Amino acid sequence: MKHISVIVPSGKSIVDTIIAPYNLLNMANSYSMQLSKSHEKPFKIDLVGLTLEPVLYQGLFSIQPTATISDIDKTDLVVISPISGDLVLEIQQNIEFVQWIKEQRIKNGTELASLCKGTFLLAETGLLNGKSCTTHWTAHDLFKQRYPKVNLISEKIICEDNGIYSSGGAYSILNFTLYMIERYFGRETAIWCSKIAEIDFDRKSQSEFIIFNGQKDHSDPAIHKAQEYIENNFKNKLSVEQIADVVNLGSRSFLRRFKKATFNTPLEYIRRVKVEAAKKQLESTAKSILEVMYFIGYNDEKAFRTTFRRYSGLSPKEYQKKYNREIAFAS
Repeated sequence: MKHISVIVPSGKSIVDTIIAPYNLLNMANSYSMQLSKSHEKPFKIDLVGLTLEPVLYQGLFSIQPTATISDIDKTDLVVISPISGDLVLEIQQNIEFVQWIKEQRIKNGTELASLCKGTFLLAETGLLNGKSCTTHWTAHDLFKQRYPKVNLISEKIICEDNGIYSSGGAYSILNFTLYMIERYFGRETAIWCSKIAEIDFDRKSQSEFIIFNGQKDHSDPAIHKAQEYIENNFKNKLSVEQIADVVNLGSRSFLRRFKKATFNTPLEYIRRVKVEAAKKQLESTAKSILEVMYFIGYNDEKAFRTTFRRYSGLSPKEYQKKYNREIAFAS
């Protein structure tokens, strides 16, 4: 019998993000046993804690681990549940998991699957250095700062790199768990689970859910001023030289400092501000696609549609139909 370990983190987590994958994996385990007409489930699935003491989440819900890290010498898959709150503090509270995960991978070739912000615990092992991963879009900036050797693929909800898997944010972990079920139990079982649990199958992107607020968590006042200027003047044609002049910097120095502070070039930042403004118009007004395009300062329809899809994962029309209540009902 193979073994799956679902981590029960110490400190803060959202209880659903531990229970839901655990339940889906058990659902797959039972159905797979039926398909094979076996009397034994293919996997033993444990909720693994640092101790066997129940862990209380949100002051209301507790989860009882079924095993501890010291009980498990070898496991085939570690599901790294999300942490939340002050991520730096939560990493320290779970540092024993970090070492155990690393040892399982190096000693046993264990596959690793991080859910949402569980990617921070995975990255802390160093096993992601030089590899690709994803995480919740709200934590992208902190992740890039803390783990510069990791290739963060922001838009994906599912990322795989040589037996190390990661998922996007929040309830996209359900889609990710179906992906892992297909990987471990087969596609027939994964489709059955998706139908029983009524979860979209084969969803791969979190782009449409990202809200771009700019990267303001830095200490460069000139770049803060530049960001404010862009956000107040995005409808106008802006150039790097013009913005650099507003904040009294040379163009080369401005470009370097802007990229360092925001993880975007000024032109990328302008595009993302424009797309975010377009999304709000498409969500809340009856404006046509062309009217929205002109509103945010685009004159080239092809360029607008290409840029919008790049940052939202949908065409402007698809986005409007999905998120504008009146348009959806009219359709």
